[in-house]
Amino acid sequence: MNTKLYKKVHTLATELMKAAEKGNQAKFDEYYTELKTLCDENEHDSVKNHPVQWETLADFCDDTEEALPIYEKALGYAEEIKSNDFIASISYAIAIIHQQEGRTVKALRSAKYADESAKKIGDAGLQQDIKKLLNTLT
Repeated sequence: MNTKLYKKVHTLATELMKAAEKGNQAKFDEYYTELKTLCDENEHDSVKNHPVQWETLADFCDDTEEALPIYEKALGYAEEIKSNDFIASISYAIAIIHQQEGRTVKALRSAKYADESAKKIGDAGLQQDIKKLLNTLT
Protein backbone atom coordinates (compact mmCIF):
# COMPACT_ATOMS: atom_id res chain seq x y z
CA MET A 1 0.00 0.00 0.00
CA ASN A 2 1.13 3.51 -0.76
CA THR A 3 2.46 4.94 2.53
CA LYS A 4 1.49 8.48 1.63
CA LEU A 5 -2.10 7.36 0.96
CA TYR A 6 -2.26 5.41 4.22
CA LYS A 7 -1.02 8.40 6.21
CA LYS A 8 -3.53 10.71 4.53
CA VAL A 9 -6.44 8.33 5.18
CA HIS A 10 -5.30 7.79 8.77
CA THR A 11 -5.06 11.55 9.36
CA LEU A 12 -8.52 12.13 7.92
CA ALA A 13 -9.97 9.30 10.02
CA THR A 14 -8.40 10.81 13.14
CA GLU A 15 -9.83 14.23 12.31
CA LEU A 16 -13.24 12.72 11.60
CA MET A 17 -13.19 11.02 15.00
CA LYS A 18 -12.21 14.25 16.75
CA ALA A 19 -14.96 16.18 14.99
CA ALA A 20 -17.53 13.50 15.85
CA GLU A 21 -16.46 13.41 19.50
CA LYS A 22 -16.79 17.20 19.71
CA GLY A 23 -20.12 17.17 17.90
CA ASN A 24 -18.68 19.47 15.25
CA GLN A 25 -20.79 18.53 12.23
CA ALA A 26 -19.30 21.23 10.00
CA LYS A 27 -15.75 19.92 10.52
CA PHE A 28 -16.95 16.32 10.20
CA ASP A 29 -18.60 17.13 6.87
CA GLU A 30 -15.46 18.96 5.70
CA TYR A 31 -13.18 15.99 6.45
CA TYR A 32 -15.68 13.50 5.06
CA THR A 33 -15.86 15.47 1.81
CA GLU A 34 -12.06 15.54 1.68
CA LEU A 35 -11.92 11.77 2.12
CA LYS A 36 -14.61 11.23 -0.52
CA THR A 37 -12.71 13.46 -2.93
CA LEU A 38 -9.53 11.48 -2.27
CA CYS A 39 -11.39 8.24 -3.02
CA ASP A 40 -12.90 9.63 -6.20
CA GLU A 41 -9.57 11.01 -7.42
CA ASN A 42 -7.74 7.74 -6.75
CA GLU A 43 -10.42 5.37 -8.00
CA HIS A 44 -9.01 4.91 -11.49
CA ASP A 45 -5.35 5.03 -10.45
CA SER A 46 -3.99 1.49 -10.14
CA VAL A 47 -1.28 2.65 -7.74
CA LYS A 48 -3.23 5.01 -5.48
CA ASN A 49 -6.58 3.23 -5.32
CA HIS A 50 -6.82 1.00 -2.26
CA PRO A 51 -9.64 -0.54 -0.22
CA VAL A 52 -8.44 1.27 2.92
CA GLN A 53 -9.73 4.60 1.65
CA TRP A 54 -13.11 3.16 0.65
CA GLU A 55 -13.57 1.18 3.85
CA THR A 56 -12.74 4.29 5.89
CA LEU A 57 -15.20 6.36 3.86
CA ALA A 58 -17.93 3.79 4.50
CA ASP A 59 -17.03 3.59 8.20
CA PHE A 60 -17.77 7.29 8.57
CA CYS A 61 -20.92 7.33 6.44
CA ASP A 62 -23.90 8.36 8.56
CA ASP A 63 -26.46 6.33 6.59
CA THR A 64 -26.02 2.55 6.51
CA GLU A 65 -27.83 2.24 3.19
CA GLU A 66 -25.39 4.76 1.69
CA ALA A 67 -22.46 3.01 3.34
CA LEU A 68 -23.36 -0.40 1.93
CA PRO A 69 -22.43 0.29 -1.72
CA ILE A 70 -19.21 1.96 -0.56
CA TYR A 71 -18.32 -1.14 1.47
CA GLU A 72 -19.17 -3.28 -1.55
CA LYS A 73 -16.85 -1.19 -3.71
CA ALA A 74 -14.13 -1.53 -1.05
CA LEU A 75 -14.69 -5.29 -0.98
CA GLY A 76 -14.25 -5.49 -4.74
CA TYR A 77 -10.93 -3.67 -4.50
CA ALA A 78 -9.84 -5.89 -1.59
CA GLU A 79 -10.65 -8.98 -3.65
CA GLU A 80 -8.66 -7.58 -6.59
CA ILE A 81 -5.53 -7.36 -4.45
CA LYS A 82 -6.37 -10.57 -2.55
CA SER A 83 -6.14 -8.84 0.84
CA ASN A 84 -7.69 -11.16 3.39
CA ASP A 85 -7.36 -8.49 6.09
CA PHE A 86 -9.56 -6.09 4.17
CA ILE A 87 -11.89 -8.79 2.85
CA ALA A 88 -12.54 -9.95 6.42
CA SER A 89 -13.10 -6.51 7.95
CA ILE A 90 -15.21 -5.20 5.08
CA SER A 91 -17.33 -8.35 4.87
CA TYR A 92 -17.89 -8.13 8.62
CA ALA A 93 -19.07 -4.53 8.28
CA ILE A 94 -21.40 -5.53 5.45
CA ALA A 95 -22.77 -8.39 7.55
CA ILE A 96 -23.48 -6.00 10.43
CA ILE A 97 -25.44 -3.68 8.15
CA HIS A 98 -27.49 -6.54 6.75
CA GLN A 99 -28.16 -7.80 10.26
CA GLN A 100 -29.30 -4.33 11.40
CA GLU A 101 -31.62 -4.10 8.43
CA GLY A 102 -33.12 -7.54 9.10
CA ARG A 103 -31.58 -9.20 6.06
CA THR A 104 -30.44 -12.32 7.89
CA VAL A 105 -29.59 -14.44 4.83
CA LYS A 106 -27.33 -11.74 3.39
CA ALA A 107 -25.84 -11.07 6.82
CA LEU A 108 -25.02 -14.74 7.25
CA ARG A 109 -23.46 -14.96 3.79
CA SER A 110 -21.25 -11.93 4.44
CA ALA A 111 -20.33 -13.13 7.93
CA LYS A 112 -19.28 -16.54 6.58
CA TYR A 113 -17.14 -14.85 3.93
CA ALA A 114 -15.59 -12.66 6.63
CA ASP A 115 -14.91 -15.76 8.71
CA GLU A 116 -13.20 -17.57 5.82
CA SER A 117 -10.89 -14.62 5.23
CA ALA A 118 -10.28 -13.97 8.92
CA LYS A 119 -9.00 -17.53 9.36
CA LYS A 120 -6.13 -16.60 7.02
CA ILE A 121 -4.98 -13.61 9.10
CA GLY A 122 -3.79 -13.14 12.66
CA ASP A 123 -6.43 -10.74 13.96
CA ALA A 124 -7.86 -12.60 16.94
CA GLY A 125 -10.16 -9.72 17.89
CA LEU A 126 -11.78 -9.59 14.47
CA GLN A 127 -12.10 -13.37 14.41
CA GLN A 128 -13.85 -13.28 17.78
CA ASP A 129 -16.24 -10.52 16.63
CA ILE A 130 -17.09 -12.51 13.52
CA LYS A 131 -17.73 -15.68 15.55
CA LYS A 132 -20.06 -13.74 17.87
CA LEU A 133 -21.97 -12.41 14.88
CA LEU A 134 -22.21 -15.85 13.32
CA ASN A 135 -23.60 -17.21 16.58
CA THR A 136 -26.37 -14.58 16.58
CA LEU A 137 -27.25 -15.36 12.97
CA THR A 138 -27.42 -19.15 13.18
